[in-house]
Amino acid sequence: MTGTAPPYVLHYAPDNASLIVRLALEELHLPYRTALVDRATRAQDSAAYRALNPAGLIPVLETPDGAIFETAAILLWLSERHGALAPAPGSAGRAAFLKWLFFTSNTLHADLRQLFYPARHAGAPEAVPAFAAATRARISGHLALLDAMAATRPDWFRPDRPSVLTCYIPPLLRWLALYPVDTAGWFDLAAAPALHAVAAAMEARPSALAAAKAEGLGTAIFTRPSYACPPEGSAT
Repeated sequence: MTGTAPPYVLHYAPDNASLIVRLALEELHLPYRTALVDRATRAQDSAAYRALNPAGLIPVLETPDGAIFETAAILLWLSERHGALAPAPGSAGRAAFLKWLFFTSNTLHADLRQLFYPARHAGAPEAVPAFAAATRARISGHLALLDAMAATRPDWFRPDRPSVLTCYIPPLLRWLALYPVDTAGWFDLAAAPALHAVAAAMEARPSALAAAKAEGLGTAIFTRPSYACPPEGSAT
């Protein structure tokens, strides 16, 4: 595509939810460029960024159809536009895929946000420890459900076949191992062997290796993660 601007622009911050979308773009072998959203300067609150995503959350993907925000929406749009990484509409497995995609987005990912920022959600400061403990318990339950699903090896979530869900869930596992910093390590991925197998396979794929290099994520980014050391921007 020499001389032609890439059709996609990923507005990202290192080791943020934009990582999920980067993995999908890499798996689809799509040309794209990145635009840093500098969290250190709260660039996500700028008028320019809010024009793309009025909620001020990362990521945004600019497409020929306009800017898209919400991670699951971006993944679903990419899979349908390019006919890959998900069962096609109307095909066998589509309903099961959709329910687990939105469980991951609306339930698991939403609870991760509450775990990482408990003071925003717990109310009074003295309520934070109990709130965080209850959130960890819920997340453990979510992961048990996902591990049981993964053990059935559906076509859209298995170690040997990438999908938008294999792009989505391993980064969530990564962040559970790293954050919040003061309680890191509470979740043992070995307790979820089917998820571990998917994460291990995904981190060895060219998509993950490219993302790790671009965002300074180190090696074994899902099964033995370390804190990001990005060439630009900040993960927090």
